[in-house]
Amino acid sequence: MKQTEKYSPLHAQSSHALALPLALRDFTMMLDADVELTRAGLAAEGGSEKRAYVRTVFEEIAPRYDLLNHLLSLNIDVIWRRRALRALAWSRTPTGTFLDLCAGTLDVGAELNRQPGFAGFIIGADFAVPMLRAGAGKAPPERLGPVGADAQLLPLRDSSVDGATVAFGIRNVASLDIALREVFRVLKPGARFVILEFTTPRSAVVRTFYHAYFHHVLPFIGGVISGHRSAYKYLPKSVAHFPAEPELARRMTAAGFLAVKWESLSFGIAAIHAGTKP
Repeated sequence: MKQTEKYSPLHAQSSHALALPLALRDFTMMLDADVELTRAGLAAEGGSEKRAYVRTVFEEIAPRYDLLNHLLSLNIDVIWRRRALRALAWSRTPTGTFLDLCAGTLDVGAELNRQPGFAGFIIGADFAVPMLRAGAGKAPPERLGPVGADAQLLPLRDSSVDGATVAFGIRNVASLDIALREVFRVLKPGARFVILEFTTPRSAVVRTFYHAYFHHVLPFIGGVISGHRSAYKYLPKSVAHFPAEPELARRMTAAGFLAVKWESLSFGIAAIHAGTKP
């Protein structure tokens, strides 16, 4: 008869050794999450790795970006984009060439193409190519052309476009001033540049609700749906570090734009800035 082999009882020290790999794995996951949140914070402040961080994050959240954008803004962003296009005054050159900077999933370009009377061409430029791919098909290719390009080094000739927009993207560029000068370079004389961007409300009451939503509700929902928690932690931090409306107007003026004006939207949670190249 075969003798059954006996094993000695598992000692407490052995149990600890078996549990150690699991504990290390959990600790590593926590550490990675902390590192991502730290990177998000540094990028929002304009750290040296901002460009790489922003590009990676937007490439990763591209498949769910449109859904989250409209869900988290309660579709108010659609109204804001239409107001920004009115500020662009595109109807002065309806057959012209227009630039949508940091174009993302091409919502602004698609909206401009839908405007009655528009018969021009829109260049949708963004350095996160998966975002552009996610927006493919929103407008005919003869009207809207996506281009993989950095806002700080545009592949366009001097004085070659009839107007430019950027919606919720200018705060993500590594250098705001370089991007402003680059847009100025490619615009034709008399062309307008319109910036639509989030801002921090001045009213203390509105600001309280705004911060509660931006810092708690939005990161939670955005993280769950996109699977990228740090991306939606970066958003409120990037807004907090972005210049306030008067300072952005001053920087646009310093870049060469004339008659720079701005208006607040929806109790000050966003603003439109517009200036003209002389």
